[in-house]
Amino acid sequence: MNELLYYDLKDTTGVSPSLATQVCRELGRRIVGGHLPEHAQIDDESKLAEKFGVSKPVIREAVKLLVGKGLLEVRRGSGTRVRHRGSWALLDDDVLAWHLSVDPKPDFLRQLMDIRRMMEPKAAGWAADFGLDQQHRTISEAQSRMEQDALSVEDFVVADAQFHRAILRAANNEILRSMEGVIFSALLSSIRLTNSDPRENKSSIPFHREVLEAILKRDAATAEEKMSRHLDDTSERLIAAVEGFATPARMRAER
Repeated sequence: MNELLYYDLKDTTGVSPSLATQVCRELGRRIVGGHLPEHAQIDDESKLAEKFGVSKPVIREAVKLLVGKGLLEVRRGSGTRVRHRGSWALLDDDVLAWHLSVDPKPDFLRQLMDIRRMMEPKAAGWAADFGLDQQHRTISEAQSRMEQDALSVEDFVVADAQFHRAILRAANNEILRSMEGVIFSALLSSIRLTNSDPRENKSSIPFHREVLEAILKRDAATAEEKMSRHLDDTSERLIAAVEGFATPARMRAER
C-alpha cells in the first residue's frame, strides 16, 4: 500500500505503466531490497525475457531505465551488474517508492527521519506565514479525517500523509516542493512501523492538532516548535520499533 500511496501523494498520473516500466520496477525492488546485492551480475537478456514473459527489447529498455537511476551498469564483455548503493539516485521517485515495498533498513530510516526533522518544522512555520486560506482548510480537513479514522490503520495512514503533504505545499516554497518525495518516503516509512497497531493512532493526534492550531493562528514560531515536538515523538517511537536502535543517543553515536 505505501508504495502506491507514495505515487498518489506525488500526484503521479494514472496512465498504466509500460511493460518496460513494470519490469524496471520489479528489478528495482529486488535491488533495493538486497535480493540482487551490490556488484552482483544479473541474468542476461534471454533469461530475463523468459523469466518475465516479455521480449528482449522490453528487457533492454527496463535495464536502460535502471542504468539511468544509477542502480545498474552495463559493461561490454562482462554483463550487467548492480552498482554500489552510493551511486544510486536516491532522490528518484521510483527509488524512494521501492524502499517502501521492502523490509525497512534502519540506517536509511534514520537518515530519512533526519531529513524530516530538518525540513518539516520550517515548512510548518512557512505554512503559518505564507499559506493561503484554502491551503489551511486543506490541512484542517486532513486533520479531521485523522480523528474520524483513528481506528483504521489504512485510512489513518492516508489522512496522516495528506496532513503533512498539505503543510509542505502550504509553505509555498518551490525548492521544498521539489523535495517532497523525500518527505513522503520518510513519512510513510515511519508510519508503517509506528502506527502498526490502530490503538496507537490516537496518541499522535494531539501533536497534529497543536501544529494545525498554530498554523491557523498564523503563529509561525509555535507551528515550528509544535512540529519539532511531533517529530521528536515520532523519532522516539520509530527507534523503539526498529531492532537494534534503543535510544536516540545510540542512534547518534552510530552515525
